[in-house]
Amino acid sequence: MFRLRDREMSRAIIDKLRAMDLSLRMMHVCGTHQDTLVRFGLDGEFKRVGVDIRQGPGCPVCVTTPREIEEVLALARAGITIAVFGDVLKVPGATGSLNEVRAEGADVKVVFGVDDAVSLARHTQKEVVFMGIGFETTAPTTASAMLSSPPPNFSVLSCHRTVPPALEAIAGMGEIRLDGMIQPGHVSTIIGTKPYEFLSERYRIPQVVAGFEPLDLLMGVYMLAVQVKEGRAEVENEYTRVVHADGNPTALRAIEKVFEPSDVQWRGFPTIPGSGLAIRKRFEAHDASRRYEDLLAPVHEREYKEAEGCRCGEILRGIAVSEDCPLFAKKCTPNTPIGPCMVSREGNCYIAYRYLKK
Repeated sequence: MFRLRDREMSRAIIDKLRAMDLSLRMMHVCGTHQDTLVRFGLDGEFKRVGVDIRQGPGCPVCVTTPREIEEVLALARAGITIAVFGDVLKVPGATGSLNEVRAEGADVKVVFGVDDAVSLARHTQKEVVFMGIGFETTAPTTASAMLSSPPPNFSVLSCHRTVPPALEAIAGMGEIRLDGMIQPGHVSTIIGTKPYEFLSERYRIPQVVAGFEPLDLLMGVYMLAVQVKEGRAEVENEYTRVVHADGNPTALRAIEKVFEPSDVQWRGFPTIPGSGLAIRKRFEAHDASRRYEDLLAPVHEREYKEAEGCRCGEILRGIAVSEDCPLFAKKCTPNTPIGPCMVSREGNCYIAYRYLKK
């Protein structure tokens, strides 16, 4: 029976990679890939056969900007009920965190998804704002909620982003040499493989969509190495059991109906054109950014910087790793995070601290 954690097959793939005499740098853009790489010791195995894999901006919480954290803090302090995923609570903003304002009496609820937030709004008279964080993977669920006649006291602060424009930004900035990219399985389940083709055509970057088991990543790296050796730059799909070329048309239609592309900043990046998902005007009654425009105006007037010494932005661009940061595992730990890369379970620093810290 084929197993996705087959030890013998894993060794055979590593042996093939070793025989190829490689010196490659690759990037993935998924926190779950990073967890698999480190938890199963693949990161070290790849380095021993000449493959260095960096994590890019694949952690939705990590790329959320300080300004967006300050927006949700302002709403919480104004007495609005905030519904968020649990890994947002500790993310530090310029004036605190949701954990801190909750301790001061703000009504902050942890939810497992947008449906929980809608249900919360249906059972209270208070205003409820769901902080919509995530890429194309979670955006369809937010869109579905908006299309399902949510209660009038429910709104969404959209911090959703799309992955392909960020990949183009990384390739275009040219800060890091990339011999290949491992594309995210979850996002690709929604968008398919076609949206990545421009990277191979324009920048000659080999790409493979990979799943999340150890053998998925091993095969993904092997497929990329073969492309490099053969002088090809294409989009290949290792994750065929889940991902299809056209993705999930139903989910894509829901995103299209509710959201429109917008220019937004990502933590560690300048503004990336068309990478945000702004709520369309027809849904403005449930758009927290419009609904509470006056309340959020003071937040928008300020400029925000990263915490002194934090290298989260560079880590998200793949030009640094967690151990390069002078704060890592010293001042910055999961209990005392200074940057979001140490907060989210998909963050490079959190994963490195959890599995590598001695």
